[in-house]
Amino acid sequence: MKLKSGLAIAALLGAHWSVWAAGHIKIAIDAEFGIPLSTSAQAVRNGAQVAVNEINAAGGLLGRKVELIERDNRAVPARSLNNLKELAADPDVVAVLCGRYSPVVVELLPEIHRLKLLMLDPWAAANSITDNDYTPSYVFRLSLRDSWALPVMMRHALKSGARKVGLMLPNTEWGRSSLQSAELTASKDTHQEIVSVQWYNWGDPSMVEHYQALRKEGAQSVVFVANDREATVLVKEVASLPKEQRLPLVAHWGLTGGQFFEQAGVALRDVDLSVVQTYSFIGKTDPRALQVLAGLKAVTGNDDPRKVVSQVGVAHAYDLVHLLARAIHQAKSTDRLLVRNALEKLGPYQGLLGHIDPPFTPKRHDALSASDVYMARFAADGAIEPIGKAKR
Repeated sequence: MKLKSGLAIAALLGAHWSVWAAGHIKIAIDAEFGIPLSTSAQAVRNGAQVAVNEINAAGGLLGRKVELIERDNRAVPARSLNNLKELAADPDVVAVLCGRYSPVVVELLPEIHRLKLLMLDPWAAANSITDNDYTPSYVFRLSLRDSWALPVMMRHALKSGARKVGLMLPNTEWGRSSLQSAELTASKDTHQEIVSVQWYNWGDPSMVEHYQALRKEGAQSVVFVANDREATVLVKEVASLPKEQRLPLVAHWGLTGGQFFEQAGVALRDVDLSVVQTYSFIGKTDPRALQVLAGLKAVTGNDDPRKVVSQVGVAHAYDLVHLLARAIHQAKSTDRLLVRNALEKLGPYQGLLGHIDPPFTPKRHDALSASDVYMARFAADGAIEPIGKAKR
């Protein structure tokens, strides 16, 4: 009897071992982990890890365990290029999630398609990332687009009484993409006057000269596209001006990808700043949100919705990984071309961000829509609270 029991246990162990014996299916993240005070890459990792944990708890994919791996590109395209070449050479890597820096992803588009490596975008918003000329395209996004963000930002400025706006933009593809969307919105929708466009470079030590140029041109509000570093500089400089010179700042969401709230400090209290967003855990009571918060507790030690850092990165990465898993299951393969094709043919998906039907099509590689975008503000505790009611 003992011998038979031992053989049975050995058989079960052998069966369990064989489930994972084929090697892990790898999902990579190539993002800005090494940038000081940045939180975006870490948020993408956290959301992706929660999804991977759920998938593995349900038995993995194709009888294989899913593994999340990461590479640090420090927002430098050359580093990212080397990372992608290394990852593409590993047949177990099915797809790569990028970070928040649109210029990095845009510069990599030729190499992504030469390598035929699936790129999943949970943050970077430049239109050209998915509006590319590659057929078939290997880039899929579940995130914001500048062509959705800028109209919401401009309308918010108009609602606050700003018929004349100034634009402050980075001298990058992100800035140029934002300019096109702002100009189109002003001419076709809001009928606002863009009094001036001021361009700045990443790393500029001061922003106030650009800001004052917009104010002197008659801007009633400043539409501001920036990451956390430049946003911190501007907010501190605006807060130091006389009260009558402090215009409302309507910001793109790059500043939520770092420790902007902590760095801006008390200056933020003296500036009227709003920021575009797509998702918040605050106030959510649906089962999926509660499930993800519980998963975040296991991954990060925190399940307080007001303390989830860079929430959009968490939410988008979570849903993207689940969509990738569905595509792998549907393709019955980890072959990148077959998985790419399957992503274009997924059925309805009920995810963290809501019901998406279908997530992607051969002509549309953006899973979200303009209706997912809303404006938000920083509360006194640093939580980013929707202004009014979020769409989802």
